[in-house]
Amino acid sequence: MTAMTTGNSRADANRRRILDVALAELLRDPDASMDQIARAAGVVRRTVYGHFPSREALIGTLVDQAVQALAAAHAGGREGVDDPAEAVARSVLAVWEIADRYRLLVALAQRTVTMQGIRERLTPVRENSVRLLQQGLDEGVFTSPLPAPALAYVHEQILFALMEAVNDGLVPPSEAGRSAAVTVLTAAGVPAGRAADLVAKLAADI
Repeated sequence: MTAMTTGNSRADANRRRILDVALAELLRDPDASMDQIARAAGVVRRTVYGHFPSREALIGTLVDQAVQALAAAHAGGREGVDDPAEAVARSVLAVWEIADRYRLLVALAQRTVTMQGIRERLTPVRENSVRLLQQGLDEGVFTSPLPAPALAYVHEQILFALMEAVNDGLVPPSEAGRSAAVTVLTAAGVPAGRAADLVAKLAADI
């Protein structure tokens, strides 16, 4: 292994450690400074700035990681499921398992990344949601006065709003995933009773 390869490996390891520590520190203290993050990571402040030129850049990278995790969960939740309602419910339940970890980060990111920036990062997830919702509308599983692209935005905002509700203590974290799935299904026109029964069945299987 060359000195350059060793140096790159060390730099990559430092970067991963800084990101892991930064997420933990920011979830503990949303106002954590770069100095605090450097101390917690066991590196000097210059090392943190060597990887991330600003606190905003660091938070933006964390949000990118969160979005990648959410996209993977969304895809995994609906994989191999033919029924659009079940696919939506499974994807929301899967996403919430990840989102619950990142919900404080999303609230923090809104101060620095802006909601527009977060929406842009979520474009691939939204595009998959549109296809799934369109399938449900075409099959009559969903009914909505909104076209699928607009309904996907509504679903996205429901999830953001529920994250805020949990952050504000209005919804217990243990109930939020199921509540999110039922709310998203009813917003798509699934009868409330059927939505609740479907989500309860799926949640029991997870």
